[in-house]
Amino acid sequence: MKHTIQQVFRSGKFVFGFAIFAAVLLIVIFYPLIITDGPLSIIGQGTFFPPGIYVNVYDSMSSTVYTLNLDDAAAKRIASKLNEDDRLALKEWLMAAGVSEAEIDTTDTQKLLDLWVNNYDSKKSIPGMTNAKRNYYVRLNTALKGLMATEGVTVSQFNLQTQTLEEVDAVEQSDFVNITEVANMRVLPLGTDNFGRDVLTELVAATAVSLKIGFVAGIIATLIGLTLGLLGGYVGGIVDDIIMFITNLFIVIPSFVLLILISFSIGQEQRGAVTIAVVIGFTSWVWTARAVRSQVISLRNRDHVNLSKLSGHSLVHIILSDILPYIASYVIMALILQISSGILAEASLSILGLGPRTTEVPTLGLMMNWAMIYQAQILGKWWAYLPVLVTIALITFSMNLMNTGLDQVFNPALRD
Repeated sequence: MKHTIQQVFRSGKFVFGFAIFAAVLLIVIFYPLIITDGPLSIIGQGTFFPPGIYVNVYDSMSSTVYTLNLDDAAAKRIASKLNEDDRLALKEWLMAAGVSEAEIDTTDTQKLLDLWVNNYDSKKSIPGMTNAKRNYYVRLNTALKGLMATEGVTVSQFNLQTQTLEEVDAVEQSDFVNITEVANMRVLPLGTDNFGRDVLTELVAATAVSLKIGFVAGIIATLIGLTLGLLGGYVGGIVDDIIMFITNLFIVIPSFVLLILISFSIGQEQRGAVTIAVVIGFTSWVWTARAVRSQVISLRNRDHVNLSKLSGHSLVHIILSDILPYIASYVIMALILQISSGILAEASLSILGLGPRTTEVPTLGLMMNWAMIYQAQILGKWWAYLPVLVTIALITFSMNLMNTGLDQVFNPALRD
């Protein structure tokens, strides 16, 4: 056993895949110990907050103010507020007003604004421009004036006694605060989803649940396939015929179609994570059973098996002691593939809306389903779905890499 383990960990592919998978497991285990928020707790009143560090505006006003004279501060502020559609709209008006297209560079914010200030006139009549479009440019010009203003902002408070607004503070454009000194701060590396929930916290919890589903489904599918494959391959005869008949029935009906039908018939309220895992396990054992059967058929007439028969050993003893150890490596590889297939099957089901119920725990598939329903991919909210895709890809890639490494170790034909 020690020699076998040493051989396995000499395989570069297995070690690399195992390292990725171990890293995912460590994050899943230790992250909830550090961040104790519930994975489905709503922290944002809105949808799809972009990734970043969020500080409380009210608390930042009472923090120590530092004056920084940065020459490009105003340009950065304007550039961050001026989106691509607004830049194209500015270019469209300038060209209609007679400015050469060669002079207009939408990527150069300062140059674009200089052209706009020097040429824009709200009273100027542009042929073919509708009244709604003209009003849009008026609003855009007003917004740009506000962005280009150099004066600060006055903070006022309503006095109940005098029924008037009183100045309590002023914020200059050169005022800065140290983010570490603000009382309330929240780091959202992956922003929030469509419900205002922390995507990273949700992703870690979803990964844990999906791994649980994969392991339960993989163990069930492997046990069923191993049991039927061992019995059919060793006993043969009518037992093998019955097992192969059942196996062929499952082969005729695509497993995913069967999975969809069973999941739909269970109903939303009864579909927990474990229930889905069991359903996946009971519908994905077929190829394991056929593969194990073929392996057992090649072993059942070996000398050591015949000797065990002559010694009067029982059927169970022969299968467990004389056949199973010879296919143990194959069974482990089959289990790894079944776990990977179980995670992918859950994700596919959840995308169709047939996964675990949404009120308890998230899964990777459910996160994809929520992102699709709220059109994250159309709105460009990549943080709502891309990390999920990367996580699924990393898990399945690592497990398939481990399987390939094991195959190279235990299959003489693939050894270097």
